Amino acid sequence: MTPSSATKSALIMDTIIFFPQPPSFYYSFHHHHRHKHHHKSRGYNISPHFPDANLFSSSTQKDTTGVTALAKRRIPLLLVSAAGDKFCGNLAEMLKMNQSILLFISTLSLECFFVYCSPDCAINPKNPYKVAFTIVVDQFGHGNFTTVQKAIDFIPSNNHRWIRVQISPGKYMEQVIIPYDKPCIFLEGSRGKNHTIIESSGPEMMNNSGTITSYPDNILAKGITFKNTHNIPPIFEDPPVMQALAAEIHGDKSVFYECSFYGLQDTLWDTTGRHYFHKCYIEGGIDFIFGYAQSIYEDCTISVNMGVYEPQLTGYITANGRGSARDPSGFVFKSCRIGGSGKAYLGRAWAAYSRVIIANSVLSDVVVPLGWDSWNYGKEVNIEYVEYNNSGAGAGTSHRVPWMKKLSGPALRKFTDISYVDPEGWMKKLPNYF
Repeated sequence: MTPSSATKSALIMDTIIFFPQPPSFYYSFHHHHRHKHHHKSRGYNISPHFPDANLFSSSTQKDTTGVTALAKRRIPLLLVSAAGDKFCGNLAEMLKMNQSILLFISTLSLECFFVYCSPDCAINPKNPYKVAFTIVVDQFGHGNFTTVQKAIDFIPSNNHRWIRVQISPGKYMEQVIIPYDKPCIFLEGSRGKNHTIIESSGPEMMNNSGTITSYPDNILAKGITFKNTHNIPPIFEDPPVMQALAAEIHGDKSVFYECSFYGLQDTLWDTTGRHYFHKCYIEGGIDFIFGYAQSIYEDCTISVNMGVYEPQLTGYITANGRGSARDPSGFVFKSCRIGGSGKAYLGRAWAAYSRVIIANSVLSDVVVPLGWDSWNYGKEVNIEYVEYNNSGAGAGTSHRVPWMKKLSGPALRKFTDISYVDPEGWMKKLPNYF
């Protein structure tokens, strides 16, 4: 089974194959990856959003970001089938066997979903931030470390207590990777997102380009700007605009509070897990909020920048990859502001059951009248795009695509209520700053 045939939301199980050496395969079992037909005639990159092809290769930190480290965490995952059956298994224990990766190949077409059950991190009630301890990052040498990555590397593996990484004001030119075995990290910009900036400039493969790449569960970030400047200003001829991520977020129970994300193509890869973005600023031009996660964006500013660089081209804000009718994931925008420069669709389907909900938000005339694009998926009836009680010059729905869905009352609150990402109350157990 090739990486492109693996799915996160529709895990097919029959035979388990063990690979003694980890192959180039993405652990989270993503859905079918489609080629992204950007404006080919203008030189846009048309390569697919490919899974983390190098995640377990010898060139990566196998002992910290790969399966070996994940196996040590002993986190049970509950698999729920389409028929309603439940399978409790410790996937981590299975993965620990021979440091191998499990591939599930399909003959039974049994559809399953991950039900997240990651453990909470321990808080310290005696500390004002409720953390075990604080690490200070200061690029001028007035802290414990001069780079954010060195601070992350210092945190012990399999940590189960909240640890605060306080980042002094400044621009940190680096790529930050938080490996699978280092959950419970609270990244805090000392004076807010306008003063604490982490910046890089890398396209490469998607999983290598992020300014921050976060793999573990239980990650909190506050008051930090994440920026990828590779495509800024863009070159539309040769080489083309490429996928260049400001952030790649994999783990469950991740929160970003008062953070900014800057890019052009694929700014924020909201990959998998339950995520909450509050009072954030997200800027880009092409599919700049994309992925398969179950996320709420509340009181955020979404800014299109296509008009700044190529006004005659139309951008896309979201590209959601929900792959099945039973998949609970989706992107929910509530009380947000959508604006910027140029024109853009609110979203296009990156999979057959793409889901995006925009409620109680202000939409400027940056939004094209049609609003949405089914892309390569002909069965629009399966796509769930919803707009509710929005205002602004771009909020009119009279010219929207006819297959846009309508939700209200309890059916809508199912998604807009915080319980969509936090039914068990894990946010109440975060460090104080949230």
